[in-house]
Amino acid sequence: MQVEEEETHSGFLVRNLLKGFAFFFVIVVAFYFLEEYIQDNFQSHIGEIRANPGILYGTYTLSEIVFGIIPPELFMMIWILDKIDVSGFVINLSILTAISYGAGVLGYFIGKNFSKTDFYQNRIREKYLKQYEKNLKKFGGYLVFVGAVTPIPFSATCMLAGSVNMRLKYFLLISITRVLRFVVYGWLIWSFPSWFS
Repeated sequence: MQVEEEETHSGFLVRNLLKGFAFFFVIVVAFYFLEEYIQDNFQSHIGEIRANPGILYGTYTLSEIVFGIIPPELFMMIWILDKIDVSGFVINLSILTAISYGAGVLGYFIGKNFSKTDFYQNRIREKYLKQYEKNLKKFGGYLVFVGAVTPIPFSATCMLAGSVNMRLKYFLLISITRVLRFVVYGWLIWSFPSWFS
C-alpha cells in the first residue's frame, strides 16, 4: 500500500503561487488580445465606472467579503484602459489593498463571533470553508499567509482563523502580507503595456 507523501509548507505555497501566476497569465493574455475590442465597445462604460468610483469600490468590497469573486486584477486593468496616470493608479491600488485587508479582518471577526451559529455552520462553513479546514489544521497561520499572497480566497482563510480563535495580533501580522500581492500584481499590470512594445 502506497503512503501519500505529506505536503510541506513550502510545497503548499509554491503550488498555490504557480496556480496564481497561471491564472494571472491567462488574464493578461486575454486582456492583450481583447484590449482593442474592449476599447472599441466598452470605452463609454469604462468612463462611467471612473466617474462613479463608489460603484467600483462597493462592488469590489462586496466581492472581497464574499470570498473574492472578482479578481482585483480586473479592476487594475480598467484603470490601464482608462489611461490613468501613475499617481492615480497608485492611489486606487492603495484603496483596493485597504479594502481587501479590511475584508479579511472583517472575515476574522465573523469567524470569531459567529462560528457557533447555525447559519455559519450550515451556509458558510459547509459550502465555502470546509475544503480549507484540513489545511488550517495542518498549516495553521501559514494558511492565512498563503491566502494573502495566492488565489486561495483570503476572506475564507481569515474566517477560519477567527473561528479557531487565532490570536488577533498574530493574525494581523500575517495578513498584512496581503499588501505584497497587490504591490507585485499592480506593478506587473502597470508595466504590462511595455511587455509587447
